[in-house]
Amino acid sequence: MVLTVDELQDVGDQLVGAFQNPGILVGIPLALLGAVFMSFGAQYQHRGVIKVEKLTGATGTGGLNPQHFLKLLSRPSWVIGTLMLALAIVCQLSALAVAPLIVVQPLGAIALVITTLLNAQISGHRPTKRSLGAIGACVGGIFVFVTIAALFATEKPVSDQQLIVILVLFAVVTIVLGAFWLWRRQRLSALFYISAAGIMYGFVATLAKVIIERIKDGNFEWLTFTCLVALILGAAIGAYFVQTAYASGPPDLVIAGLTVIDPIVAILIGLFILGEASGAPLWVYLAFAAVGAVAVWGVWQLARYHPQVLSDSQELPIVRGSEPGADATQPMTGSIRVTEAVAKVWPDPPVKDKGDPGR
Repeated sequence: MVLTVDELQDVGDQLVGAFQNPGILVGIPLALLGAVFMSFGAQYQHRGVIKVEKLTGATGTGGLNPQHFLKLLSRPSWVIGTLMLALAIVCQLSALAVAPLIVVQPLGAIALVITTLLNAQISGHRPTKRSLGAIGACVGGIFVFVTIAALFATEKPVSDQQLIVILVLFAVVTIVLGAFWLWRRQRLSALFYISAAGIMYGFVATLAKVIIERIKDGNFEWLTFTCLVALILGAAIGAYFVQTAYASGPPDLVIAGLTVIDPIVAILIGLFILGEASGAPLWVYLAFAAVGAVAVWGVWQLARYHPQVLSDSQELPIVRGSEPGADATQPMTGSIRVTEAVAKVWPDPPVKDKGDPGR
């Protein structure tokens, strides 16, 4: 569909206005810093979860139990990762306080790129063309999705009625996910836990933005308090799903799901419940559906073709880059060049617990 001259002028005015907004100029760096903390925090936490599984001899793929969590508290890598994720949350909330949700939330996709390179260096599993293509679909799809949202969505005050709808929807989604988890917990894959965590965090981000705006307006009453309770509950459930996902898949797969599903859920709430793009033409909604589907497809592809997932399931005889037997005479692919470039810059990222004998 072709834009008219007036529509192009409106888009240009919105772009100029966005960059004149000092809140956005502060919010973007804060969101990017949060993405860095998220990347390293995910890697540290993943290492802690895997270490505890080896020490206890019990897998957490069906859901972590209290024993797992007590053991995690004794692992320095997991504790450091938790502190880093706490810093990521502080950066995210600070960014949300000064910049629109639809601009801040998707920048977390940068964490996927950082985590992929970091995990490739630490685990020795080199990215493949398929996994790099899936990552490209995740990052590219979500950035196009948000760019369109940033151009056509407008922030509006959230009414009490709209907030009640969000809270009711949050309750329904929580009950459905919880019931499905109780029913199928022994057969669920990492993709379920990643998707469920992304959905929870999408609500958490929306509720956090609402609470911040209501507190700034001096409007802290029972409904705001209810939002705060829902936010804490959603964050706790999401954190549980994330930790279980670490026991079921590599950290960059977890980050891929969170950085794609989380902003899509938040933006869908803004579009269909808050009416933030009520004046947008039909092609905008069609574009949302198309690029959102591309990003979700990227997560699904990464879950299927991630080299560490394939290696662990023995579907593909992948040789770890750090293991003897890795053939240095093989052709130098683009993914290998990227991995080796990271190794030269950062030969031994500090994600080991003290006293660990090796990777």
